[in-house]
Amino acid sequence: MKENPKVVISGGGTGGHIFPAIAIADALKRRLPEADILFIGAKGRMEMERVPKAGYPIEGLWISGMTKDLRSLSLPIKLIDSINRAIGILKRFKPDVVIGVGGFASGPTLMAANYLHIPTVIQEQNSYPGKTNRNVGRKAKAICVAYDHMEQWFPKEKIHLTGNPLRANIAATGTRAEAAEYFNLDPEKPVALLVGGSQGALGINKGISAQLKTFKDSEMQLIWQTGKSYFDQANEEVKALGIEDKVKPTVFIDRMDLAYSVADVVVSRAGAMSISELALVQKPVIFVPLPTAAEDHQTKNAQQLVEAEAAMMVRNAETETELIPALLALVADGEKQEKMKANIGKFARPNAADDIVNVIVDSCLVGAAPRVCPPANQ
Repeated sequence: MKENPKVVISGGGTGGHIFPAIAIADALKRRLPEADILFIGAKGRMEMERVPKAGYPIEGLWISGMTKDLRSLSLPIKLIDSINRAIGILKRFKPDVVIGVGGFASGPTLMAANYLHIPTVIQEQNSYPGKTNRNVGRKAKAICVAYDHMEQWFPKEKIHLTGNPLRANIAATGTRAEAAEYFNLDPEKPVALLVGGSQGALGINKGISAQLKTFKDSEMQLIWQTGKSYFDQANEEVKALGIEDKVKPTVFIDRMDLAYSVADVVVSRAGAMSISELALVQKPVIFVPLPTAAEDHQTKNAQQLVEAEAAMMVRNAETETELIPALLALVADGEKQEKMKANIGKFARPNAADDIVNVIVDSCLVGAAPRVCPPANQ
């Protein structure tokens, strides 16, 4: 086994890509303490701050996603610039393997690695992969996935069902009483948890606001993660109705472990990492997929769980009329909750990060004498 491999991990843009990338890096360090790890991210995105805080160096590319305004006109220029810069970084660093975790920087970096015949591995989070991963996946040595039936997108012999690696300390570890005290809730009454990502979710927020008065006459309590832009409005609405004891708006939830501990049911977007977390903690969930997600992959993610009777789904456009009724019905149906818990738990992959590292090693990406890996495009 090569004890001091050089590894590049590329991707980011959102916490849903950054936290898994860091989890993989940490698992690599546990397995190979002398590994030299370099991240490649997108300039101006949150990975440029979060990755150094986790203890890893990072270099940035001038790349962004597709938008609906004139900024998209510069995308081809940015892509060419980013591929060229990634080629320069890889030539200088000389990695044994490049790992793509999704996000703006991942595509150019994997393209550069393929050009240089450096072995690559893809960590595909979603049930419906984006165009970039579908294209670069043809040359990857291994593809780590979180869902079954991915052979329609990738070569079957390269697929490894590992699950999505999760951020540390996400499991519900506190008691219900401790968690209820932290959020100033009554532990004897049902609790719903609403999470819309670090920035909140406007469609979900509007759905709660539209029928917020329902909480006046209901036993249900709510931890409402609004995001920064909606917090003031939510807080004013709660105070106007006099339901501060039942509904707890917050910009961001620092203690997700306690939030999961006290929550009976959850409302969430259907990003891949959210699904993986909810499967691990086995919570009944109503998904509200983000309709503007690339190729509508959140709806496809959620649909897989709905078909497995592991989750419910409310369309973003229907939140103002359908979300609260669906939430109340689920809170009142203990039998359905237990069935959903059992079914969503089947999607959990608690050892995903270590399993991905095993794939990297076993696929001859890190290097194990005396075998020699062929170029990535053969």
